[in-house]
Amino acid sequence: MPPTSSRLDIVDALRGFAIVSIMLLHNLEHFDLYHKPAGQPAWLAALDQNIWDGMFFLFAGKSYLIFALLFGVTFHLQDARRAAAGEDFRPRFAWRMLLLLGFGMLNSLFYQGDILSFYAVMSFTLLPVARLGSRAVLAIAALLMLQPYLWVHVLQALPQPDAKLPDPASWAYFARTTEYMTGGTMLQTYLGNVTTGKTAAVLWSWENGRFFQIPALFMLGMLAGRAGMFALSDTNRAMWRRLLVVAVVCFAVLYAATAGLDAAVTGQALRRPLLVIVKSWSNFALMGVIVAGFTLLYQRGTLARLLNVFAPLGRMSLTSYVSQSVVGTALYYSFGLGLYQYTGATACLLIGAVLALLQGLFSAWWLKRHKQGPLEALWHRATWAGVTNPGLGRPAS
Repeated sequence: MPPTSSRLDIVDALRGFAIVSIMLLHNLEHFDLYHKPAGQPAWLAALDQNIWDGMFFLFAGKSYLIFALLFGVTFHLQDARRAAAGEDFRPRFAWRMLLLLGFGMLNSLFYQGDILSFYAVMSFTLLPVARLGSRAVLAIAALLMLQPYLWVHVLQALPQPDAKLPDPASWAYFARTTEYMTGGTMLQTYLGNVTTGKTAAVLWSWENGRFFQIPALFMLGMLAGRAGMFALSDTNRAMWRRLLVVAVVCFAVLYAATAGLDAAVTGQALRRPLLVIVKSWSNFALMGVIVAGFTLLYQRGTLARLLNVFAPLGRMSLTSYVSQSVVGTALYYSFGLGLYQYTGATACLLIGAVLALLQGLFSAWWLKRHKQGPLEALWHRATWAGVTNPGLGRPAS
């Protein structure tokens, strides 16, 4: 699959769209500092709730899946490019991911829910499957998507489905994070984020099946790259139409199943793992709707120019992601402006939209003058340190 600018452009635009949706959600959450301002008029409280419900329905649990899918696509592009030059990219990729872990831990100082460090660690699952056939990789990804660990909990709960479960382990840690986010100094917040906050995020991700779902999306993205699914062609357009129909049907069934399970299964020990499993599938299906819909719209000429406004953000995804954590926590946490006390979902959505617009304008301005974003350039140089000619075409990171 030869590299083409159109294929990379659509991947960049979709990645930029994911970055914007992540930013909007993080603003609604006050970057994990959940709080509803008191004393709001009833109409504003109702509007806040509707915006919260709508945004979380559309993007919560889906945006990070889009990001993971495109992570796998990027891995394939880089691996294929080096393979064409007779090189094995995997050792360099491992070093690249250690660097990403460093960026992730730096970002974790500002925002405990950082996803970069998770991606860096879980990306090593790509190394043993990178040379397997596509059918074998698909089978492994499907097994991971089934959430095997949670099914163990389901089987264990069958003899006593009504047994009372303790609160998830992450809850106690999240409760402690509120203390330093609302009353701590900047140093206390940063240290708390990489200790207590990071522990809470890891436990929550484990409890919600993301340790299985993210590697599965990496592998599916790699397969999408192998198949050239993001190349602009009539064949791919027809394929995305079929996938859109399948994804819509699957989401409708799974969304109904989620509501049905919550009502039909009364035993807590059985209901909790089943709901996590079905919700993870439902999120995956809605992610498929979003990706297929975006890709089809992009392949309509006039709409492509409109959707390309997201591409600069996508090309600077590392810089964009880290900078939103720095700015967002300074806005909402107590060591900064403390806006968590005064802003509901409506105000936060407006703030997030303004920040996304500013980020997009900055990214477009920067890329007119530089080939990569500032953190992307640093990452690229560190990745290829000691290599005489690392550039084999446009960087895909």
